Amino acid sequence: MTVSGILTSGKGGLALGVAVLSALTVVPAHAADDLGRAPGSQKPTVVLVHGAFADGSSWNAVVQRLQRDGYKVFAPPNTLRGIPQDSTYLNSFLKTIKGPIVLVGHSYGGEVISQAAAGVDNVKALVYVNAIMPDKGESSASLSGKFPPAPLTKAFKKVPFRNGDGSTGTDLYIQTAKLHATFAQDLSQQQASVMASTQRPIAQSAFTDKLTQAAWRDKPVYVLVGRQDRAIDPSLERYEAKRAHARKTVEINSSHVSLVSHPQAVTDLIVSAARDSGHR
Repeated sequence: MTVSGILTSGKGGLALGVAVLSALTVVPAHAADDLGRAPGSQKPTVVLVHGAFADGSSWNAVVQRLQRDGYKVFAPPNTLRGIPQDSTYLNSFLKTIKGPIVLVGHSYGGEVISQAAAGVDNVKALVYVNAIMPDKGESSASLSGKFPPAPLTKAFKKVPFRNGDGSTGTDLYIQTAKLHATFAQDLSQQQASVMASTQRPIAQSAFTDKLTQAAWRDKPVYVLVGRQDRAIDPSLERYEAKRAHARKTVEINSSHVSLVSHPQAVTDLIVSAARDSGHR
């Protein structure tokens, strides 16, 4: 009997009809979709790792787009102190997340995710955005040395620092007057000026830290190349993608900060990684 038939079949039918309608109204609108969804089709959590001279806010426009698409997103801090510390911290963070993960690294963040994701089975894909992707035993310096030096390397400012235990080191900043031309030339001068004022330094020693593991050797890889990247040679980014047998390589007309200047292209690549891994 249909619901309309129940409603017209007397007092008993009316009571039953009300009960049926009440039951229908408490079922979430998405329940039918959830019931018909295969166990492996849940949306992955996207973890975004920033690079040198930046913080998590550099991902803001990408985060907004992913959240609109229904993804849970985290952009944890990257302390920029070196591969051993940064990758260990990220590894511990990843282990707190249940379910599939798409792990994304920009610039130096590519090194960090390569080591941090090793042995973390629920990391289903690695996405490299204008990134450095060394192999086991390689450092950023040794890998970059295979190609002509990028313009950014002539724009650094060295600043000494002291740790609480008395040890010392050297931080690298980008010279304020050179950041726009060498790092973010496709943003406005005003945006670049804000970046210069808010940049976070990276320990110089991080460039010579060697990876002890390279997760891209056994996880699906997706790469975005910025054709106008002046911080990492675009030819290096292409070399990395080919060496890692990237499932998808996207090239766009972008500076090093494509996540800020071309957030939709970056988002599209991340979503492709999520879908290709069987998680939408």
